[in-house]
Amino acid sequence: MALTEEKVREALTAVVDPELGFNIVDLGLVYDVAIEGDTVTVTMTLTSMACPLGPQIVQEAREAVEKLEGVSHANINVVFSPPWHPDMMREEIRWLFGR
Repeated sequence: MALTEEKVREALTAVVDPELGFNIVDLGLVYDVAIEGDTVTVTMTLTSMACPLGPQIVQEAREAVEKLEGVSHANINVVFSPPWHPDMMREEIRWLFGR
């Protein structure tokens, strides 16, 4: 089975932001997934630059991707441009937050 962006994003749904209680994909924190051979690069953000659990979230994302068949290394790039905004969440989650 070929490694695809969809499979990587599906694996990343196992990573939950402990403060908000939702996975990083549904929160809109994953901006891009690039696959080059057996290396996957995920570009993502955090809900804030001062997120105290940022290192934990990044480590869990790396581990989730590296568990996938065909992946030998995962790079997790954290960016803050564009900054995350609650409107980036999946619609059902926005509704729970009254957005």
